[in-house]
Amino acid sequence: MSASELPVLEFVLTNYKNFNARATRDALLSYWEHVSSGGRMFWSVAGAMSSAQLGITLAPAIRAGLIHGLSVTGANLEESLFRLVAHSAYKDFPEYRYFTKQDDTKILEQRMRRVTDTSIPEDEAFRAVEKYVVPMWKTATEKGQRRFWHEYFYEVIQMLEPSSYEGDPEACWLLEAARRKLPIVVPGYEDSTFGNIFASYVKTGECNASIVKSGIEYMADFYDRYEELSAGKGVGFFQIGGGIAGDFPICVVPSIKYDLQKPVKPWAYFCQISDSTTSYGSYSGATPNEKITWDKLTETTPMFVIESDATIVAPLMLRALLEAQSKPEAAKALIAKHQR
Repeated sequence: MSASELPVLEFVLTNYKNFNARATRDALLSYWEHVSSGGRMFWSVAGAMSSAQLGITLAPAIRAGLIHGLSVTGANLEESLFRLVAHSAYKDFPEYRYFTKQDDTKILEQRMRRVTDTSIPEDEAFRAVEKYVVPMWKTATEKGQRRFWHEYFYEVIQMLEPSSYEGDPEACWLLEAARRKLPIVVPGYEDSTFGNIFASYVKTGECNASIVKSGIEYMADFYDRYEELSAGKGVGFFQIGGGIAGDFPICVVPSIKYDLQKPVKPWAYFCQISDSTTSYGSYSGATPNEKITWDKLTETTPMFVIESDATIVAPLMLRALLEAQSKPEAAKALIAKHQR
């Protein structure tokens, strides 16, 4: 089997020798070694990755069994849905670096919400999804039902008729995660467009805040999910960006150990892609070995930091992993060849 059948993996192995390139290669190979031997991988996704269309490679990776759980911001959760129902109404602004305040005011007047070089259409995205979600909230309020934040979105995205899709459903990570009932935590979901919309309905008395389970309940449930994920070869932690999306789930290990006083497997792998520089007191800029002191990682945990743009690095790594997953024997031979 020729190496050309694994073009991205071969490219990385051939060219990525030093600096951030080497970190990318080593993290990729360690990821593959972990999952190909039966381990699982948990992803933490901060930043505007859904608006950046990471789902193009994230959804196939979920389908292929390369991702087994997720922690995402409320924005990434809802924006995956937005991309599915309103893709053709998005507008891109590649010249955004040269915009004036007046240019951005014009975008506002067009009822668009800019995210770096792209924008989310308010009417086709926010208001269209609101028609589905708000009745669900009101019904839950009437019946006294309580669910996690992501469970409402899991239901919405699966009840949509395919005729309403504007984006490619094969590139929608939320749809794939919902179909597979992937365990998800959405810490700090209040800090999102629909978190704000929900708050407004709570303020007017049309919805009860208690219909959404709290972040504390997310962690209490995640204790069990972690034990399931870490069974066997263990579960690794793959982090994009920083903040609460990363810090919330990684804390489950010391919390089980010290707060529940139960035995727990440590995270089996750690990789962070971040363009945050190492700095004083910054979670995003903290080096992985600092996490050893918090008992989140151990000195034997494979650790990698890739100081780069996740919109460039993550799709590259996922595509190489998908190649390896589809042709494991060829991948094994190619990796062996480059490790001589």
